Amino acid sequence: MNKYISTSEAAEKWGLVRRRVSTLCEEGRISGAQLVGNSWIIPADAEKPPDARIKSGKYIEPKAEKGGKT
Repeated sequence: MNKYISTSEAAEKWGLVRRRVSTLCEEGRISGAQLVGNSWIIPADAEKPPDARIKSGKYIEPKAEKGGKT
């Protein structure tokens, strides 16, 4: 039988806040996470997902509109 932990327990284990763990579950970034009622359960052996923020410092600039106003 698999053991599961709550979002609060995962948050403490991974050094995150509970809401962030819930968001990661909603985005499907935590493997094996399941929604039971209105609470997420996470496999106890689940790995913390990698940080997906841009680390290079290079941000994508929005494209300029074609046929701009003069």
